[in-house]
Amino acid sequence: MDALVIINKYYADNEELKQLLLHHSLQVANRALDIARQHPEMDLDLDFIAQAAMLHDIGIYQTDAPAIHCHGTHHYLMHGYLGGQLLRSLGMERTARVCERHTGTGLTPETIAERGLPLPPGDYRPETLEEQLICYADKFYSKSHPDRVRSVHDTALSLEKFGHEGVSIFKQWVKMFEPQHADAL
Repeated sequence: MDALVIINKYYADNEELKQLLLHHSLQVANRALDIARQHPEMDLDLDFIAQAAMLHDIGIYQTDAPAIHCHGTHHYLMHGYLGGQLLRSLGMERTARVCERHTGTGLTPETIAERGLPLPPGDYRPETLEEQLICYADKFYSKSHPDRVRSVHDTALSLEKFGHEGVSIFKQWVKMFEPQHADAL
């Protein structure tokens, strides 16, 4: 199913949010695809990356985040889970997994329980290379500051508030996906 058809369907009544979502999703998709093309040895599925990167935040309209034009009822942290449920209802299991697994560098059941996060119990860590790549690319862009691109260093710092484990995973991803930036860490 075409990503733009899905976005247009669920964002038809909120043009500001749709434009923000499209801008952010294109940023993530372009970075992920650029990286994937630099690594033919990884044999990444470019068509899937393009679609999943465009849909990774499809659930944000269901959340309560007025600063970015979201007027739903759920905590913003739920957007990945909600997007996953929406895409599963459309028969898009593989893309649903990307939605659920892109928060931070992934969330473990232990982290969810320890921090009392508003998510159903589960393991929300990216597993496949495509899941990891989209999660990685997403970390450089914020919907709150859509025109800013974080550096590798600033991205690592932004993840520190979630714990050292996430920073460590991010550093591994830098070495794997953009080794030319590893010195910035």
